[in-house]
Amino acid sequence: GDRWKEMRNTLSPSFTASKMKFMFDLMSKCSHNFVNYLVDHPEVCHAIETKGAFKRYATDVIATTAFGISVNSMKDPDNEFYIRGIEATKFSAGPLMMAKVMLFRACPRFAKLIGLSFFPPATTEFFKKIVEETIKAREEQGIVRPDMIHLLMQARDREGAGVHKMTLDDIVSQAFIFFLAGFETSATLMCFVAHELAVNQGVQDRLREEVQQHLAEGNSEISYESLSKMSYMDMVISETLRKYPPMILIDRLCVKRYELPPSRPGCKNVIVEPNDVLMVAIYSLHRDPKYFPNPDKFDPERFSKENKDKILPCTYLPFGHGPRQCIGNRFALMETKILIAHLLQKFTLKTTEKTVEPIVYNKKEFTLQPVGGFWISLKKRKT
Repeated sequence: GDRWKEMRNTLSPSFTASKMKFMFDLMSKCSHNFVNYLVDHPEVCHAIETKGAFKRYATDVIATTAFGISVNSMKDPDNEFYIRGIEATKFSAGPLMMAKVMLFRACPRFAKLIGLSFFPPATTEFFKKIVEETIKAREEQGIVRPDMIHLLMQARDREGAGVHKMTLDDIVSQAFIFFLAGFETSATLMCFVAHELAVNQGVQDRLREEVQQHLAEGNSEISYESLSKMSYMDMVISETLRKYPPMILIDRLCVKRYELPPSRPGCKNVIVEPNDVLMVAIYSLHRDPKYFPNPDKFDPERFSKENKDKILPCTYLPFGHGPRQCIGNRFALMETKILIAHLLQKFTLKTTEKTVEPIVYNKKEFTLQPVGGFWISLKKRKT
């Protein structure tokens, strides 16, 4: 309701185009650190499990843009920020986790009353301590850094009738949910992009040509402006999001009685009542041949300038839709694109004997994951 709208309005300025431009340099530095580590350690490139590697990159990006902390998780593999992130996102679909999910959904107040949590207490305390120390240091030293923590501090100090007084827990919660939402999903998107580029060498060659063209125009550097002009990059990422949406379904809570028209001639209408939960099966929409012919084929041309306007509204929902669509979609796209661009500059992505193609999904995971993990090889290019 109103409290959600207030929080959304507080956070939205963090994700405007101007803020993305500011964050680009921070992301680009993380991307360079990541790729340079791989260049300097060819022994890890023969067969690399990309999920573990890309999680480290995603950790570094979120640490610097949301928490104001510089981390290099490839050079320092056991840093606490990364370890706590892994702990927080271990969501395997075991009996205990399923029981927790059902209890949280059916009896949220009771679950809260008995102190039930998805996260280990030490993980919760770690993120709370980081945010608390960051706020304290900024207040004492007058540090202003246009990131999420700064915006939340401004919201905390806001006065007025009807304004929810933000607590430290509110600030920690928002910073943490940003970490949680952007850590696993962004890393998974990067894995699927890398997988499809390794499997489809023609797509990879064409994308590298586009990257090289912008590198040549920018004195071997990729700028925020040049990245946003990479049309084929956008097509490749969009098609990856279609084929492998980060969330296979989303849910929405009805707040007002509504009559849905018949889905097809001869069917009945449906009345949706307040407090009804609606599930939207994104994966099923994205793989429906009625909307996307030959849906199992990886075809970036679906999102070409000529074709993308033919996609029916609300059949392509990688980040949800409407007022509650993913607030960080620009952020996720930018950190993925800059990493892929830097990887293609230095490496050719190839399949290995461990690469699973076509992908067989692990049924014990909440998100789309191949059995045995994401495996490719990176062959260093002569540049």
